[in-house]
Amino acid sequence: MSDLTPEQQALKEAYVKARGYWRPWTEGLLRLDPVFLEAYGKYGGYAAEKGPLSRKMCELIYVALDGSATHLFRPGLALHLRLALQEGATAREIIDVFRLATMQGLDGCNVGIGILAEELASAGLQPDYFELTKEQLALREAYVAQFGDWPDFCEQWLRSDPGYFAVLLDLLADRSAGDGLDRRSQCLISLALNACFTALNPQGLRVQIRRALRLGIEQREIRQVLQMAAHLGVHACAIGVPVLMEALEERAAKASAGEGGPE
Repeated sequence: MSDLTPEQQALKEAYVKARGYWRPWTEGLLRLDPVFLEAYGKYGGYAAEKGPLSRKMCELIYVALDGSATHLFRPGLALHLRLALQEGATAREIIDVFRLATMQGLDGCNVGIGILAEELASAGLQPDYFELTKEQLALREAYVAQFGDWPDFCEQWLRSDPGYFAVLLDLLADRSAGDGLDRRSQCLISLALNACFTALNPQGLRVQIRRALRLGIEQREIRQVLQMAAHLGVHACAIGVPVLMEALEERAAKASAGEGGPE
């Protein structure tokens, strides 16, 4: 459809300027609820327009959120991946984003091992912890050297299953080189993954905010990431509006066929 009124055309141009894209669902909202589309365009564009993060960093954050196993929104992933490349992101940086999103699978383990320790204590049972060996102490030192902290779940895994902690540490090892993500960018991505409502992890979010502050990341940068993580809610429209448009077109076609058919 291209039969836009001057008002609709102006709204479309303002949305594209604020968000950088135009999709079938935005076209549908333009025709069905332009007031909401205008409001969302201003809301969704606020963080990118007012926040200090680069356009490339914003797109990489959206790649992480759309590629997260808790969301897996392929249309958004494909869109923001291409936008990230346009903004100068390298293939290695995007792979690093996927690597960090893969680590999100550890959240259940890290929350669960803490709950297990609490419930064992409530039941009057002792956790089957091992005394730390020199090798385990070296693992702890390696983790602290990389991340600058030692969360409770690390101590619990190291003592209860040192073999698992060793392979976990290897998985978490920073392999960035050349054109990969720097430590600061990795922290911002991880912060977004922990803050997203599809996998909200307050414990992990607190760890990432503390790391961000130690890395010198500013408060307004952290706030911008939190704002951006909320944008996934609009995917209800991204999926739902095209389906609604199809249903309306089908109903109109059936009605038209009925009107023109034999009596």
